[in-house]
Amino acid sequence: MKREYYDFLCEILVLLRKEKNLSQKELAELLEKPQSFISKYENGERRLDLIEVLYICKKLNVSPHDLINRMDEIWNE
Repeated sequence: MKREYYDFLCEILVLLRKEKNLSQKELAELLEKPQSFISKYENGERRLDLIEVLYICKKLNVSPHDLINRMDEIWNE
């Protein structure tokens, strides 16, 4: 369950990035990270810590509360 929920978080972050019409490269530039950083967490090759998730939310202009609510809504469908 733990891994499944983490994968779900990454799926939601991908959806949020795409909703903002950002490529991986564009988001990486906003985060001042290499594009491979985005690719690796989106593909589950790299885990994000809480601070990184919060920073991604900030750069996507999405509140952490909205991220959690979004996860909860979709998770319970």
